[in-house]
Amino acid sequence: MLKVEHIDVFYGDLQILWDVSFEVQAGEIVVLLGANGAGKSTTLKTISSLLKPANGKVVFQGTRLDEIPSHKIIDYGLAHVPEGRRLFPEMTVEENLIVGSLSAEAKSKRNDTMAWIYDLFPRLRERRKQAAGTLSGGEQQMLAVGRGLMSLPKLLMFDEPSLGLAPIMVTEVFRIVQMVNKEGVTVLLVEQNVKHTLSMCDRAYVLENGRITLSGTGQEFLNNDHIKEAYLGI
Repeated sequence: MLKVEHIDVFYGDLQILWDVSFEVQAGEIVVLLGANGAGKSTTLKTISSLLKPANGKVVFQGTRLDEIPSHKIIDYGLAHVPEGRRLFPEMTVEENLIVGSLSAEAKSKRNDTMAWIYDLFPRLRERRKQAAGTLSGGEQQMLAVGRGLMSLPKLLMFDEPSLGLAPIMVTEVFRIVQMVNKEGVTVLLVEQNVKHTLSMCDRAYVLENGRITLSGTGQEFLNNDHIKEAYLGI
């Protein structure tokens, strides 16, 4: 479904990614692991065409995303739930959801999709007229995911969805990611909660200093000595 092929990415003169390649198959949950500053968020921003690779390419279902403006990416079936949620705090829950459905196909199915989102997240239905900025952290994360789903994506990218949440809400966020995947949406996930992430993913890649250094299944990573030492503290 998604192929990232040999991308080099810079911020000005500073190179962040070196020759990064990986792929995501339809129906999978794939995880990008790495320390802070390894280039994980940069990778997602490049896939979303917010950043352009100096070399290499990003191909989604046969389309070169790196050749498309970022505001058009949503039309191809890819959505991005960014780190920090990035909601519109003074707009209501429902207005934030509507913002996620501005493509032609999503707009035509908006009412049905919103009903589906409210079934997935009953709390959002209860809060639908409430300003997004007044929601709890967990509720805001539900809204960020719901807004992403409103575009009817084939692939949904999550950047640190459990960041800053209480432990009980971290468990809820992972349940949401799995639920979204069971609804037929492919998932590419960046997440610091490594043990929980590896236990539910199909495959994983490690980014270290802007390079892919390791790949394997979630179970293989849980049994890998380097992963245990570097990311699980074992």
